[in-house]
Amino acid sequence: MTAPETRLTPREPAAAEAVKASAKRIAPRLKALAAEAEQSRRLTREGIDLVRDHGLFKTLQPERSGGHQLTLRTHLDVVSALSEGCVSTGWVVGVAHAHSWLIGHMSRQAQDDVYANNPNAFVAAVVGPRGKAVKRADGSFQLNGFWPFGSGSDYADWLMLGAEVVDEKGQVEDWGDFLIPPGDIDNLNDWHSAGLAGTGSHSLVGKNVIVPSHRFISMPALFQGHSPGRDLHEGTLYKSAAAPVLALALTGSAIGCAKASLADYRDNIQGKVMAYTDHVQTEWPPTQMNAANAATRIDAAELLLYRSADTIDNYAARDTAMPVLERARVRMDCAQAVRFCLEAVDLLFINGGASGLARDKLLQRASRDLHAINMHGLLLLDVNAEAYGRILLGLEPNSPLI
Repeated sequence: MTAPETRLTPREPAAAEAVKASAKRIAPRLKALAAEAEQSRRLTREGIDLVRDHGLFKTLQPERSGGHQLTLRTHLDVVSALSEGCVSTGWVVGVAHAHSWLIGHMSRQAQDDVYANNPNAFVAAVVGPRGKAVKRADGSFQLNGFWPFGSGSDYADWLMLGAEVVDEKGQVEDWGDFLIPPGDIDNLNDWHSAGLAGTGSHSLVGKNVIVPSHRFISMPALFQGHSPGRDLHEGTLYKSAAAPVLALALTGSAIGCAKASLADYRDNIQGKVMAYTDHVQTEWPPTQMNAANAATRIDAAELLLYRSADTIDNYAARDTAMPVLERARVRMDCAQAVRFCLEAVDLLFINGGASGLARDKLLQRASRDLHAINMHGLLLLDVNAEAYGRILLGLEPNSPLI
């Protein structure tokens, strides 16, 4: 049930500290832009440009394509730092890191299509197989589909969209993801959400889009450790297990959100008198216990995610297939971590008093954002608990995404 005892995760190059420092440096400005992003239902152009100009989309991008190709622990730190400023920004950057990692597994030609002329390219995606692609005689694909939740798609240089692959008789052969220029896809501008409202996660529609064969990657093959790009790169990042990487990429924003919420709560209760009592809030024992319980949940969440990142990196460093039990545990730890963050923030939100309900207050937005994060299909706690529990008890997995 545990990772190999010897930790082989490679030491980060000097660039890692600079990348993390950049994320921390721009977080205050992202915080100032967060309300505008929420109101406009997408990130601001200034916010996207800050992330792009500081090279933060490139954290997991292949080095051969101009990226930093750092570790998953650094990925968590970057996304968490950004999310202390704006959770919607952190969410978009976190999933973008997963997309650049996926592109690193595609063919050399596909990688060059995206990055050769623009190493700062931002790729938005809906990875799940929401569409249908007919494989044509020449090897290309005709793609149709409707893809909800295209986070950050307003600013995408490329899109990556998932679909079932069928032959010309309609028989399912595979499923995977397709790289597509955004001009080939309609953006419905339909993101009206209570949580992660600033992410611009609009629905996308494609009709009879022709995709060349080299811009496709089979996801079942990737889950089995096979991909056209796996061995194109130095280092070990692209030897990581796919499903755990995709799950982990959804979690860093929850940590930053919860950390910022705790700091905001501590500031706001200073000198506050409890309604209808003589208690100064900071001196009231339930407030003290509330703060301790919230802080401990945030710490536990971060420790679970760091362990998950190190476990994935460690198996990749050994070039050893990650056992199914370990993969299921990472999925479970990711779901439990974001739930701990939600519990922590809701403790703070309720204990902080009715003034926190104002729309300009951080805690109410944080609670909404964390509910949205916890509702992502890969992070549903009961689903992940069932999958992990089955494998712990010697039963077959009930999901291909482990």
